[in-house]
Amino acid sequence: MKHIILGNGPAGVVAAETLRRSAPQDDILLVGKEDAPPYSRMAIPYLLEGDIDESGTYLRKSDDHFARLGIAQHCGRAVALDTERRTLLFADGHFESYDRLLIATGSHPVRPPIPGIDLEQVKTCWTLDDARAIAAMAMPGKRVLQLGAGFIGCIIMEALVKRGVDLTVIEMGDRMVPRMMTPQAGGMIKSWVEKQGVKVLTRVGVDRIERGSNAPLRVTLTTGQHHDCDLLIVAAGVVPNVAFLEETPIHVAKGILVDDRMQTSVAGIYAAGDVAEAPDLQSGRHLVAAIQPNAADQARVAALNMAGQPARMKGVLAINVLDSLGMISTSFGEWQGVPGGEGVERGDEALGRYISLQFDGDVLVGATAIGLTEHVGVLRGLIQAKTRLGDWKKILLTTPTRFAEAYLACQRPHS
Repeated sequence: MKHIILGNGPAGVVAAETLRRSAPQDDILLVGKEDAPPYSRMAIPYLLEGDIDESGTYLRKSDDHFARLGIAQHCGRAVALDTERRTLLFADGHFESYDRLLIATGSHPVRPPIPGIDLEQVKTCWTLDDARAIAAMAMPGKRVLQLGAGFIGCIIMEALVKRGVDLTVIEMGDRMVPRMMTPQAGGMIKSWVEKQGVKVLTRVGVDRIERGSNAPLRVTLTTGQHHDCDLLIVAAGVVPNVAFLEETPIHVAKGILVDDRMQTSVAGIYAAGDVAEAPDLQSGRHLVAAIQPNAADQARVAALNMAGQPARMKGVLAINVLDSLGMISTSFGEWQGVPGGEGVERGDEALGRYISLQFDGDVLVGATAIGLTEHVGVLRGLIQAKTRLGDWKKILLTTPTRFAEAYLACQRPHS
């Protein structure tokens, strides 16, 4: 049996290792398209901060790790898939056949259709090559404009501040991290970040980018304002890498649609990680949950099924944990609430504390928190287990910070 794993990020690596343990005699080919060992994109900000070198981003530290496991590696980009013949065509013109295929090709940064977006001083922050280019330009005192204040944007922001640049962040939404934080929580993060010296403009976009006379770039905002800068970093979100599947029978929506075994609409072909659109834990609707723990869980399930060992995902749970210049924020599950549900929200900006709990009946389905790091994982546990809270729901609606007590009480066996 020959397995091909397309993508050598966290999902691909976990899948390859799981396959080797589950199918000791099978052939495994791990394919990546960058000329670098398998690495974690989430480590790139630490590289920009200078906390680690490039080897610190590598997912496995020994050079012979995959060779010792009998996992072959190839550097290449898949451009076409023939699901009937079970072959992959790569950009260099060569074919690979397979018996089982895992698509873990991840995602790529969105580059909005803005005039001037391809100028040399406009960068995304997604690959090691991107990190090298940004490190060369983002020197102390340089004027940096960042487009996007979502999850990735906030992670990059921390690294840029530590590099000593003059940073301005612009966000088209009405608050920072609008896809993972409630309005009040996103506003609190914005206020905190501004106190740390970062300029933040919300409800604003970029109209065009031109070469400047007093700086490498002159950026015109949708408000008509002009900003001169040395570097523009685009952090406007990511989209799954699915272009090579256009002529195949594999069903693709936002990502590749998979079932709870991580199998696609074509038998023997699986998907995991940022590229997969899997059933949600609460609603059952398909969603892309682009976080590393989710990628690892999906990869294990996919690999076990590829090896003939039945395994299922209980459902994807949206999880976001963010450190915004020292302000820790988290959101879990249906943090926006559900139709017909109830919720509670409490915040104290002076203390940097905030919590929002969302319920469906007496089950906690979503939560948002700022500055509440102790026992915050309990919120995930309550949501993931779909714990019936009973009378504790009324208590939490009044005093939501008692969630740890509720968890302990609901774990005790009833007499």
